Amino acid sequence: MIESPNALKSAGRFTIAARLRSFIFAWRGLRWLVYNEHNARVHLAASIVTMGAGLFLNVSANDWRWLLLAIGLVWLAEAFNTAIEQMCDRVEPNFDPVIGRIKDIFAGAVLMASIVAAGIGLLTLGPPVWAMLDGIRP
Repeated sequence: MIESPNALKSAGRFTIAARLRSFIFAWRGLRWLVYNEHNARVHLAASIVTMGAGLFLNVSANDWRWLLLAIGLVWLAEAFNTAIEQMCDRVEPNFDPVIGRIKDIFAGAVLMASIVAAGIGLLTLGPPVWAMLDGIRP
C-alpha cells in the first residue's frame, strides 16, 4: 500500500525509511487480519496455546522448528485466504459460482494447513505430555 504520490517516485530506490514503512504496512495488515477475521483469532489462540505448551514442556530446538513451521503455515494460509476473499468480493460483489468455488478452494487450503499443523502439534507435544501424565499416575 502506497501512502502518497511522492512514495511512488521513491518506490524503486532502496532506503531504510522505505523498508521500515513496509514493515509498518505488514504489521497493519496482520492487525487488520486479527481484528476482522474470526478464524484469525482462533489461529492466534491456538498459536499462543501451542507456544505456551512448548515452553511449559521445554521442547527441544528441533521441536520448536516444527511447531513454528506449523504455526507459520496456518497463518500464511489464512492471510492468503483472506486476501483472496477480499479481492474476490471487490471484483464481484454479487454471488458468482466461479468466485464461490475459488473462495472454497482457498478455505480448503486453510483447513488442510490447520489439519497438518494439528498433526505436527500432536506428534511434537504429545510424547512429552504422555510422559508427564505417566509420571503422575499412581
